[in-house]
Amino acid sequence: MRWIVGLGNPGTPYQYTRHNVGFMAIDMLAERFGIPVSQNKFKAQIGEGNVSGCKVVLIKPMTYMNLSGESLRAFMDFYKADLEDLLVIYDDLDTELGKIRLRYQGSPGGHNGIKSIIQHSGTQVFNRIRIGISRPLPGKNIADYVLSDFAKAEAEPLQDALKQTVHAAEDFLKEPFEKTMARYNR
Repeated sequence: MRWIVGLGNPGTPYQYTRHNVGFMAIDMLAERFGIPVSQNKFKAQIGEGNVSGCKVVLIKPMTYMNLSGESLRAFMDFYKADLEDLLVIYDDLDTELGKIRLRYQGSPGGHNGIKSIIQHSGTQVFNRIRIGISRPLPGKNIADYVLSDFAKAEAEPLQDALKQTVHAAEDFLKEPFEKTMARYNR
């Protein structure tokens, strides 16, 4: 079983914010795989399906970003899920809008959702796709920035990054993450 967790905040006011690109990616994967993400379990919305013979679970934690690890831990404990089979998708200020970066370990880098996952999983070693949202202009509050909607001019680079994320997640289902990482981190 592979499980893919997209980070974001629940609720309509946050739907199209920079902090919700993880949820956006899960929605695109759900459409691509034909897996409705509609079950409420583990403090999350989840969807289970089969993709090319691989059981896949798509997860959108409903705990708000800063408590994402609670949902992940509940799922992990119930299914005895292996962290090697986990892929976390989230926003990254230090990656340019329109780009993605893949990693298999590292610190939270100031991202509270990742900090919560590390706290609840007990490790910094898990597969990740960071979707670039770029940094705000100097003087702009970071919390306000990540909770703001994308501008119309940012729609195309955002869609490019989400499409790359979907392809990388598909590759994650078929091959070792190191191989996927090498392909997308060029």
